Amino acid sequence: MAHELFDIIPSLSSNQLYIIGVDGLSRSGKTTFVNQLESKLNKKGVDVFTFHMDNHIVKKNERYDTGFEDWYEYYQLQWEVEWLREHLFKKARRGCQLILPYYDNESDDHKYQTVDLPKEGVILIEGVFLQRKEWQPYFNHLLFLDCPRNRRFAREDPSAQKNMEKFRNRYWKAEDYYMRNVKPRESADYIVNT
Repeated sequence: MAHELFDIIPSLSSNQLYIIGVDGLSRSGKTTFVNQLESKLNKKGVDVFTFHMDNHIVKKNERYDTGFEDWYEYYQLQWEVEWLREHLFKKARRGCQLILPYYDNESDDHKYQTVDLPKEGVILIEGVFLQRKEWQPYFNHLLFLDCPRNRRFAREDPSAQKNMEKFRNRYWKAEDYYMRNVKPRESADYIVNT
């Protein structure tokens, strides 16, 4: 998989920075794909930095029991979409130093970290719902990892699989909204079947 993407990235010229988005629904294989691609690019001597959008979610009280429907909380409230647009996506295009909040699941809090981005090379950003209108313009290339729901569900932890109500009301409704309204298969530059 990663090898195919390397073939489609234009040859990197000096002072050029590519931002590649790896979009896909939950458990579609985004992290595995990005790890393979990062390794391939490193072997070719390309500077790479990877963002995992799950590292930048908000605290639980901002995305659970907010009074909104579960699917809306997951799709609209999981991230501070506008803040990330201004402080991650816009600034990443300049290849500069960023200071970003990283979510810690244990403490349900954020720890700020300084990130030094390459001036040239590749920035990989992987996450669900990446092609939302606020973020989509900042990518040079967008991939969508397409994987059937039943296969993705089978990859879930068995204890998580027991909470079918959460999947139906939170995750799957948000995914259906995204697929219906954003149409990521149609707007992605490349589709990868996982």
